[in-house]
Amino acid sequence: MRAVPTWIDKVHDRDKVEQCIYDIAFKPDGSQLIVAAGNRVLVYDTSDGTLIQPLKGHKDTVYCVAYAKDGKRFASGSADKSIIIWTSKLEGILKYTHNDSIQCVSYNPVTHQLASCSSGDFGLWSPEQKSVNKHKVSSKITCCGWTNDGQYLALGMMNGVVSIRNKNGEEKVKIERPGGSSSPIWSIAWNPSKDEHNDILAVADWGQRLSFYQLSGKQIGKDRLLNYDPCCVSYFSKGEYIVMGGSDKQASLYTKDGVRLGPISEQNSWVWTCRVKPDSNYVVVGCQDGTIAFFQLIFSTVHGLYKDRYAYRDSMTDVIVQHLITEQKVRIKCRELVKKIAIYRNRLAIQLPEKILIYECYTDDSSDMHYRVKEKISRRFECNLLVVCSRHLILCQEKRLQCLSFTNVKEREWLMESLIRYIKVIGGPPGREGLLVGLKNGSILKIFVDNPFAITLLKQSTSVRCLDMSATRSKLAVVDEHNTCLVYDIHTKELLFQEPNANSVAWNTQCEDMLCFSGNGYLNIKASNFPVHQQKLQGFVVGYNGSKIFCLHVYSMAAVEVPQSAPMYQYLERRMFKEAYQIACLGVTDSDWRDLATEALEGLDFDTAKKAFIRVRDLRYLELISSIEERKKRGESNSELFLADVFAYQGKFHEAAKLYRRCGYDNRALSMYTDLRMFEYAKDYLGSADPKDTRVLMSKQADWARSSKEPRAAAEMYLSAGEHLKAINIIGEHGWVDMLIDLARKLDKAEREPLSRCAAFFKQLNHHGYASETYTKMGDLKALAQLHVDARHWDEAFTLVDKHPELRDDVYVPYAQWLAENDRFEEAQKAFHRAGRQAEAVRVLEQLTHNAVVESRFNDASYYYWMLAMQCLDIARDNEDKKEEMLKKFHRFQMLAELYHVYHSIHRYTEDPFSSHMPETLFNISRFLLHHLTKDVPLGISKVNTLYTLAKQSKHLGAYKLARYAYERLQGLRIHPRLQEAMQLGSLTVRSKPFHDSEDLVPMCFRCSTNNPLLNNLGNVCINCRQPFICSASSYEVLPLVEFYLEEGITDEEAVSLIDLEAPQTDRNSRWHNMSSGESQSLKLEDSVDESEDPFTAKLSFEQGGSEFVPVVVSKSVLMSMSRRDVLIKRWPRPLRWQYYRSLLPDVSITMCPSCFQMFHSEEYELLVLQHNCCPYCRRSIDEPN
Repeated sequence: MRAVPTWIDKVHDRDKVEQCIYDIAFKPDGSQLIVAAGNRVLVYDTSDGTLIQPLKGHKDTVYCVAYAKDGKRFASGSADKSIIIWTSKLEGILKYTHNDSIQCVSYNPVTHQLASCSSGDFGLWSPEQKSVNKHKVSSKITCCGWTNDGQYLALGMMNGVVSIRNKNGEEKVKIERPGGSSSPIWSIAWNPSKDEHNDILAVADWGQRLSFYQLSGKQIGKDRLLNYDPCCVSYFSKGEYIVMGGSDKQASLYTKDGVRLGPISEQNSWVWTCRVKPDSNYVVVGCQDGTIAFFQLIFSTVHGLYKDRYAYRDSMTDVIVQHLITEQKVRIKCRELVKKIAIYRNRLAIQLPEKILIYECYTDDSSDMHYRVKEKISRRFECNLLVVCSRHLILCQEKRLQCLSFTNVKEREWLMESLIRYIKVIGGPPGREGLLVGLKNGSILKIFVDNPFAITLLKQSTSVRCLDMSATRSKLAVVDEHNTCLVYDIHTKELLFQEPNANSVAWNTQCEDMLCFSGNGYLNIKASNFPVHQQKLQGFVVGYNGSKIFCLHVYSMAAVEVPQSAPMYQYLERRMFKEAYQIACLGVTDSDWRDLATEALEGLDFDTAKKAFIRVRDLRYLELISSIEERKKRGESNSELFLADVFAYQGKFHEAAKLYRRCGYDNRALSMYTDLRMFEYAKDYLGSADPKDTRVLMSKQADWARSSKEPRAAAEMYLSAGEHLKAINIIGEHGWVDMLIDLARKLDKAEREPLSRCAAFFKQLNHHGYASETYTKMGDLKALAQLHVDARHWDEAFTLVDKHPELRDDVYVPYAQWLAENDRFEEAQKAFHRAGRQAEAVRVLEQLTHNAVVESRFNDASYYYWMLAMQCLDIARDNEDKKEEMLKKFHRFQMLAELYHVYHSIHRYTEDPFSSHMPETLFNISRFLLHHLTKDVPLGISKVNTLYTLAKQSKHLGAYKLARYAYERLQGLRIHPRLQEAMQLGSLTVRSKPFHDSEDLVPMCFRCSTNNPLLNNLGNVCINCRQPFICSASSYEVLPLVEFYLEEGITDEEAVSLIDLEAPQTDRNSRWHNMSSGESQSLKLEDSVDESEDPFTAKLSFEQGGSEFVPVVVSKSVLMSMSRRDVLIKRWPRPLRWQYYRSLLPDVSITMCPSCFQMFHSEEYELLVLQHNCCPYCRRSIDEPN
């Protein structure tokens, strides 16, 4: 730090008496200086010390001045007890007084409120107030100051107390100094720094101590002993330094922590006041003898650099070590003035006023930034330059170099012939490092730490300013006093080149032939002996590592990333690919790498090109280089052919084609041009005009036309080239039907694949006529049948099947499936039969049946089960292997059909609000159903609904005992909430009825005349003779029919012929009314028959009784005695036997459906047929022939 005087003035009064300068204040913009001198206020211009104007207004000595922060007004206080407010135009605008002399004034930095302090009180004035608020104090106030936020005012007093008050004058904190009134507070100042977390107050007292306090009154650190009486304390604008003066007749610079850094100026009398110009390094001093001295402080840069580590002084007492690559920083606090810094490898030397500290890194890691003290040399040194090595310190003083060990032992000394201007460690083994030394007389020496003799490298005529040696120590760069950069060959001492306008120089540590130098605001990069490349850069170059240039600008060191593009291109111009690659490795852009790769490839330096393409990750070129290297290994050596491949890859097709032709590889040029769709150029390389080659070329041209959205042209080219399939694909995709049928008609029927493709497109485009024509031409009947099926043209399909029966499956199966999908199941059934697919027919019906049950369509389910049963019967007839299985299924399906037919009525009764059935019918139906639900209950049939119906109808018809039984059974079942209430009510009300059933309802067996219970555990059979009951399929009343069986040996045909004989009987004159028609058989007998004469009746009575069922078996004579009108025959198809029934009450007219063989009362049947126009059971139409 140096203090340079800018101007000095001495103030006298008229009688030439020296006037003491008690206080000074700067205008906030720094342009003016307000001085309290005698009883006048002087205003100076700070730039040159010109007195602008003396201001008169006080009658006694002016003790204090202060300028408002906004620069609009300033105040002065005097021993005449008055305060004068002055404007920035130097006009007095206000005056007010205190009861004692004014000691100090201070403006609030935020509100511009003025605090004026006297011996006995202090006042607060603001422009908005008319009066001044005054507050008494117990001791004389010597100094005052506002906090940065303007909230608190600190008062320093004669009795050693610092009183901190708020804006209203109320005391908030009181700091009592240990010296009391013997150590009066003479000056205070708040640190103006915005970086500090707390407000910090510097307090200087005449106990010769400097202390620091927080706003709370807590002391920071210890008191600093001054050894003089301080008169003033003043901070720099950013709070980094303190200026202080007093009885030691000098102004000194201190750190913000109170560490003395050195004197600013020495005077002949006490320094009463010193102030720092706002936002600058200028200091003004006011003295007892009237001297006003204005100084500029120059802070020199103290720093050191080794490779990527830069150490520099900060805040005069700290050292910051910065890693220029990683930007890491570490601060070392020395708490004393740092005079010199040296850094080398893992060593750091710091010179302080009374000692030198040597630090080392914790580890050898290049990125480690943790330093610890290794040695301490407690001795005062005077030196111009300081250098540190692994084990030594080198001190430079004028012409003398001293080598000290870290233990302060002087090991060696060198005396130079001229002043040492530059010194640098250039590396070497620990303890034997080499130094590069430049002298004022132009000599450049090399000194080894362990060698007492200096080696002269070379001598030039001009003084040395900067030196650097190349990485291999073969070249030396020197900057002389004329700012010329000279580069020498160390071995030959030859001057290689020189460049003007240089202030510093550095060799690249990673590249032997590259250096950079700075000067005139430019950075200059020089590679080998190529021209210099320039770019703008402020500052000094101090290092060059790879692509990073370390540049010192004012106080800051920066690592500038400089692309090495310019030198790389300089090497490329001379086709020096390997050197260019080395430069590129230091750091160039991706486009530079690509240029290098391309140039090297064209120069056939495949090794360099490969490395460069790897950098830019260009796999395409890497494959090319790899293939060329493989070909080289196989013995190929034609460079022109390799270059032609390179040109082709780069898109220089015409150059590549010329080289191919020159090498005799016309076919490669042809292939290249055809791949590129450059067919006009390709024709030039067709050579022999071989038709095959021409066709191939035309085909490729067609490919290109297709991809370039010219499909019609492409199709025509394919046809010309004989590529029919490709042409057909294009024509078909674009739907050009006319073009396609023309082509299909021209094609030979042997060309099946193109014809088949044509037909497929016709089908796709819905031109079934053209498709049919094409398939017919091919003779592909199966495809033709499929075409008709897909188009649902069933008539054409059936016509084709008539001509070609082998296609029956291909037509009828999809036809049946289509019918089934369209709910035409009976037709689907027939179609499946026609196709011989009975299993599918059964499967379709089973699925339909299941769906009908799930959807509660029980009538449909009954019908489908009946159809299934008949289907099984057909299969049993046609397939002997499945006969037994199918007959079992037949009987099961028959039973299910009947159950669902019956349950339909019950379901309708329970679900619908009204029922069309008579109570007797529902009663009989529910009994019939319960007789068959003894074991398994089929899906969808509800036992609850059945019992509920039975209970209700039983109660209604007077079968109370059965009703009660049904209700009891219901209580053991889970009942739907909808029926719960009605069931409970019915269960209660039925108990009020007599516990017996109406005799009218009791069923009677027509074989043995036994009365049967309403519910029978044996099922729907007589409890006495076990004869099954035959019920009407509508009302489910028991019909007066008994089934009989034929004796062994009598065939169905023989039995029918015997019955038809009707042997005449004596005394029988019955009048029969024959009511048989095509659809049904009816018989009605008006006159009764004498049963005793009937052989069949005798047969009944003879064989009844016993626990086992004994069927009625009749002989030929019995058959002959029967009347045809008394007999009903179920004529089942094979393999079933016919069933024979004899009516025991001929006057009861019974009708049997000739299709499903269900029995009905004739009147009921006729009514149902009229309602439904078909049989209610099997849905056979009345118009259908028998």
